[in-house]
Amino acid sequence: MTRKQKRLAIISGGVGFIVIAVLLIMFAFSQSVSYFYVPGDLQKADVKPGTRIRLGGLVKTGSWVRGEGTTSTFEVTDTISTVKVTYTGILPDLFREGQGVVAEGSFVSGNPVFVADTVLAKHDETYMPKDVADRLKAQGVQLSGKEKIQ
Repeated sequence: MTRKQKRLAIISGGVGFIVIAVLLIMFAFSQSVSYFYVPGDLQKADVKPGTRIRLGGLVKTGSWVRGEGTTSTFEVTDTISTVKVTYTGILPDLFREGQGVVAEGSFVSGNPVFVADTVLAKHDETYMPKDVADRLKAQGVQLSGKEKIQ
């Protein structure tokens, strides 16, 4: 091999390595992506059963029911639409009706109930996740103005 061919082989190998590394990174990120929805968006979106998503909004007043053991059922609303959520586990201490919440999980095939495996609640009386606040504002919900959007 001439010097020119050796240099071309090294450059080609380096480019091939970079392409493979980028493809592996893209594949890893695509497996861990969770899309964020508010209940009103779910009617428009085609979310397939088993697809992992984040569902955000407000816990509907009067909807929280504690079941057997650590199972809880509640409804998440954006004042336009409502989604029933089932969660098995210990809810955060600050979880309350009428407060902001983000539930992560998926829909089960043939069942309109959202099965959450993670529930996040606000950490003080004025905190609301930015995604939730933006979506609620887009849906026409009036926020009090005291919220700390983070």
